[in-house]
Amino acid sequence: MTNPPLKEYQGKRDFQQTPEPQPRPGAGEGPLIFVIHKHSARSLHYDLRLELDGVLKSWAIPGGLSMDPADKKLAVMVEDHPFDYRSFEGIIPEGQYGGGQVIIWDNGTYSPETEGQFFFDDREKAQALMRDRLSTGKVSFILRGEKLKGNFALIKMRNGKNNWLIIKHHDEFAAPGSHILSEDKSVVSGLRVEDLKSGAPPPPNPAPEAIKLDDIPGVRKAPMPSAMPPMLATAVESPFSDPAWFFEPKLDGYRIISLIRNGEVKLLSRNGHDITKDFPQVIPGLKDQFASEMILDGEMVALEESGRPCFQCLQQHLDVLRQGKDSTEQKIKIVYFVFDILYLDGFDLTGAPISARKEILQRALSGSDRVRNLDFFTGNGESLFQAAINTGFEGVVAKRKDSTYESGQRSKNWLKAKAFLAGEFVVGGYMAGSGARNKTFASLMIGYYETPGKLTYAGNVGTGFDDATLEKLRQTLDAIATEESPFKEVPRLPSPVTFVRPELVAEVKFAQWTHEGYLRAPVFLRLREDKNPAEITRETAAPAPAHTMPVRREVEMVERKIPQQAYQDVLDQIVKAGEDVTLNIEGQKLEVTKLDKVFWPEYEGRRALTKRDMLIYFTKVAPYALPHLKDRPLTLTRFPDGITGGHFYQKHWNSPLPEFVQQVALSENDGEFKQYMLCNNLPTLLWLAQIADIELHTWFSRVDPAPDSLDLSAI
Repeated sequence: MTNPPLKEYQGKRDFQQTPEPQPRPGAGEGPLIFVIHKHSARSLHYDLRLELDGVLKSWAIPGGLSMDPADKKLAVMVEDHPFDYRSFEGIIPEGQYGGGQVIIWDNGTYSPETEGQFFFDDREKAQALMRDRLSTGKVSFILRGEKLKGNFALIKMRNGKNNWLIIKHHDEFAAPGSHILSEDKSVVSGLRVEDLKSGAPPPPNPAPEAIKLDDIPGVRKAPMPSAMPPMLATAVESPFSDPAWFFEPKLDGYRIISLIRNGEVKLLSRNGHDITKDFPQVIPGLKDQFASEMILDGEMVALEESGRPCFQCLQQHLDVLRQGKDSTEQKIKIVYFVFDILYLDGFDLTGAPISARKEILQRALSGSDRVRNLDFFTGNGESLFQAAINTGFEGVVAKRKDSTYESGQRSKNWLKAKAFLAGEFVVGGYMAGSGARNKTFASLMIGYYETPGKLTYAGNVGTGFDDATLEKLRQTLDAIATEESPFKEVPRLPSPVTFVRPELVAEVKFAQWTHEGYLRAPVFLRLREDKNPAEITRETAAPAPAHTMPVRREVEMVERKIPQQAYQDVLDQIVKAGEDVTLNIEGQKLEVTKLDKVFWPEYEGRRALTKRDMLIYFTKVAPYALPHLKDRPLTLTRFPDGITGGHFYQKHWNSPLPEFVQQVALSENDGEFKQYMLCNNLPTLLWLAQIADIELHTWFSRVDPAPDSLDLSAI
């Protein structure tokens, strides 16, 4: 029996002809889902679909959604669609209702919002609130998608039975002037509407769905725990490359587990101590997460004005706070870099592979200036290691893509490679100083625990201290001095020794371990208040995994690989064309004119070269040029009458651009944002030839935040 809300849906379609899902009710679980279809029917539009009571409430949005709160987009409410429509992609045949191409432009989970509360963890409350708000004609809701995030509103208009407005609320995701619709690929198949138009086979139905927590292997329904000890990485001798691993820059800060429940935030140190009061700057950003319950794992880092991490600055921040002063007076920025998510809205995620947790984190985390998602990369750990060292980080952390979260354990599924040998050691005493150090100390005696109870002596560290550190440390050491040695045994030393209770942990870098088991050339780095002395053992670096991947050096095609036949088809069109032609390039139309116009005159017996020759050349070099042009703002150098005529420079395009030419808004010297063009695809490259942009001038930098050395898409 047909579900009554789907009668209109059924009456408009012949299911012997259309591949669309049959009109049967659905039964979702967990958070409510949303999907946005990009639909090229009689006109291009976007369909917003929100799950409610087993169906998808649907609105057609002719102009597409905007991330600009100033944009008020018309949204026409249409018939309810079946729950199975959430995974539909394909081609609706001509003559059928809505005939045309359909892709899943975005999907994810959503929740109604009221007075700052959301209900991702309570499906029934969410649905009850949605019913009530729809009946009143005003709905505020939160999207957690791959492309769209943040707070939106649907408001019913007085004129027109089904006319609504959809508006982006002001929040951290609001982006005036953004070009979100230029992200034109399906989030599940990678196809574009234009690919389906040009004959690409549609994905098998049903297409993959949005992430559903309860469908991910290893995820389980569970109450939110009150604490979760962090998973620890094992040291390795050197960086390595392997496609089975993720790689992250190793941060120089304090490891923090953050627990968020209904807007209340608690920060726990590695040892489980509540240190929420130590980092007030990050609390607002964590409170504003679009989740009822969430546990995050990350690193608290202090950034200098240059953006480089500074551990000493982090310690200074804590010292200033403990003196009762305002830490905002310091010229540093405290930032919480999040790299893992362990719990979300009623589900324990620790049993899921980190590849799934990373995807959930990308969708669920509401980032801010103080709370940031840590970038990670696949495959080339050696390049990332070098880039990390060059930019002031300690090294890299490698994480197996299929690894689960081993709370409280040091695991070989997470590996850390540093620029130098370093470790944490327990301070067990100090040697008396002389000369300039007469009032402080000459060196610290340090060790580690092989077994609980007594320290194993690892040597003395006497360098790496400035005067202020020497004075402060001496005061601290005097307060914990003791007659009893904390070491199992210690060699005879030339200076008087004062033992201390084993309460301090020092981080020390060194050249190597000697055969006798002592540190060679140790240098003091800092005290680690976040480390528990009882947990300090000797950490020996293991060899890098044997199955490492050789780094490929050849240039690959751009992110979406274009079949070689596609280039040949374009070449054939250019060669066979008359003076003017409309080229069909990857489903895009490009009008080119005056193909036989001379751009380079005859020279020393060589024939003249024309615009046609330039188009042919650009097409042939595109597989090699486009990866280097990608995401680099362009300055045009146009020669409308060829290289012997005049030329002019052009940064901005004031007329309507072809839809395939991507742009980015960038700040200029006067602080005003202007649109710059990007050459990210073959149609744009050939359009540049059409407008006689003979010289391709790009910025050295990309608009993508990752530097070139970290662009691993070709590996």
